[in-house]
Amino acid sequence: MARYISLLLVLCTGLHSVSALANEPYPLDYFALREVVMDARVSPDGKRLAVLTIPSKDGDPVVEVYKTDNMSAKPFRINADPMEVRNIYWATNEDIVMRLRQKVRDKIEGFNQGVFEFKLASVNVKSKKFKEYEQIGASIVHLLPQKSRKVIYSFIPGEFENNRLSEPFRPTAYYELDLKTGRKRLILRGKIALGQVEFDNNGTPWLARGFDLKKGFYVWYYRRPGESDWTELYRLSEHSYESFDVVGFDINNPHLFFVVANNGHDKTGLWEFDSNKKAFTELIYRRNDVDVQGVRFHSNDWTSGDEVVAVRYATDKMHYEYFNAQEAAVYQQLESLVPHAYSVRVLSRTKDNQSLVVFNTGPRDPGSFYLLHKGKFSKVGSEQPLLEAEKLADVKYIKFKARDGRDLAAYVTVPNGKPPFPAIVLPHGGPFVDELVVYDEWAQMLANNGYMVVQPQYRGSFNYGIDFHKSAFIDGSEAGFKMQDDKDDAALELVKRGWAEKDRLAMYGWSYGGYAALVAASRTPQIYQCSIAGAAVADMTMQVNYYRAQLRGVQKERQLKYRLGAVNPIDETKKVNIPLLMIHGDVDQRVPVTHAVKYRKEIDDQGKPFKYVELKGADHFYDTLEYEHQKLLYESIIGFLKSDCGPGGL
Repeated sequence: MARYISLLLVLCTGLHSVSALANEPYPLDYFALREVVMDARVSPDGKRLAVLTIPSKDGDPVVEVYKTDNMSAKPFRINADPMEVRNIYWATNEDIVMRLRQKVRDKIEGFNQGVFEFKLASVNVKSKKFKEYEQIGASIVHLLPQKSRKVIYSFIPGEFENNRLSEPFRPTAYYELDLKTGRKRLILRGKIALGQVEFDNNGTPWLARGFDLKKGFYVWYYRRPGESDWTELYRLSEHSYESFDVVGFDINNPHLFFVVANNGHDKTGLWEFDSNKKAFTELIYRRNDVDVQGVRFHSNDWTSGDEVVAVRYATDKMHYEYFNAQEAAVYQQLESLVPHAYSVRVLSRTKDNQSLVVFNTGPRDPGSFYLLHKGKFSKVGSEQPLLEAEKLADVKYIKFKARDGRDLAAYVTVPNGKPPFPAIVLPHGGPFVDELVVYDEWAQMLANNGYMVVQPQYRGSFNYGIDFHKSAFIDGSEAGFKMQDDKDDAALELVKRGWAEKDRLAMYGWSYGGYAALVAASRTPQIYQCSIAGAAVADMTMQVNYYRAQLRGVQKERQLKYRLGAVNPIDETKKVNIPLLMIHGDVDQRVPVTHAVKYRKEIDDQGKPFKYVELKGADHFYDTLEYEHQKLLYESIIGFLKSDCGPGGL
């Protein structure tokens, strides 16, 4: 394995004639590479290691299976041409289950109806037999450790018909699949009233979620051990902004559930919920600054996969408060072994607990895989082996006040060197998501080229409570108003601290972030020297019309108030006052390229300076960007910043 990775390094280095020197930025080719190692999993008996790797810059993923006692031996290799392998799981000591993806059309078929389709396959590493299973869109739900060569998969009937992705609830069908024969057995067919199901480690359905269309409630159901009927557990109005998410159960008292919920509070906490009493009984953990994100399960899926061992929350990084001292000690020891440990997790573990695969990622680690086997801890490979820790950038978590006094937080990626730096505001998409910056390729690429990057958690973002989220729209849309002020205030905070130069500021964003970049281009007074809008929502009304008919409850109030009262870039082209770069994928299903077409016509009619780059065959999402897409994207961004961003460039 080590020899193979070394060979791969030589191959990748060949992308550029000379390697990057210590004080020079990396060639952009290095960041454009897809993951060299995408995943690694140890078999349940510990005898084999499966590695999902992309062996060349424009190659497809390949599964390589090594014997853990002889990692230098030639591995068994298999791909899924013309499909590509996206995920791998050991179902038995010899069977690997894979999720495959293939581009099946050249144009999108409407909003949220992309050009890719998915299916399941498996390979038996002993017989070398490869099987594809016909159900399109299937996803693995459970590996069924108690049933040999059987797994549970799910799919959503009609998922890509009539914009079903915008509906408040999607019923799901569940099947048990025999990997040997290919036969499937229906476990249950979901319906809107009851259809999203959780299974325990024995493959028994224990929790389900449905939607009461008539009364407008999300409804949770559970099954008592040994029973086949479902009992209603909890109801939450579709008009409520509170959360209720059952994340596990107490393995010693299965009637006690762990629930992440607000339960009348601004921030979510982890609660104990008694299914017999149908009531919250104990607050386990809550914070005043951020929401509880969820829980961590035991690191051994085969023997203890149902056991909740910690609660997690995100501030500067993901933090865990452990209930299980043994698991806490396992992670503490692993963090002491992993270089630049930041976000460490166990990807897979043997049934006897003796071998495991560990993954780490962080600001100075794009993603590394390690194998602990027979007391030896060794590196399997890296997602980006050409990027050295010393040349990557640290991330700071800062808090500051917006101009109206609201408390805000931001992640700042700090280039190596001495401040002040030119700075880029990089707002997250969504906008109604939570963001945790761990290793951010875009931020690291920019920092490697000398730019400080700030990623503000502007109002509307999740993770900071209901009030912070609702403040983006509840009294009228703040899109282009206070939400935009928050981004500008983050840039000005860097200047105030002496970290950034006030005359060398820019914005780059994707999706909603692209929308924010279009708004930034027409702001007065203007604090930026240029703006870069990727996959930008240019017409808010057109965007919401794609799914307006499917909206209801909280989603209807949130989306209509936010979209329809916003600053609309398509109406603001006369005000554009800085150079603008637009980038869009031509098969973008979430923000169709029509947005870019309309905006370009308007801005061209105004005679405003802009450039446009179209990524052929690229969808909205990062994992659809191939090497050539990434290379063109990064070259366009850096080239624009250096040559077009104000007098002399940024």
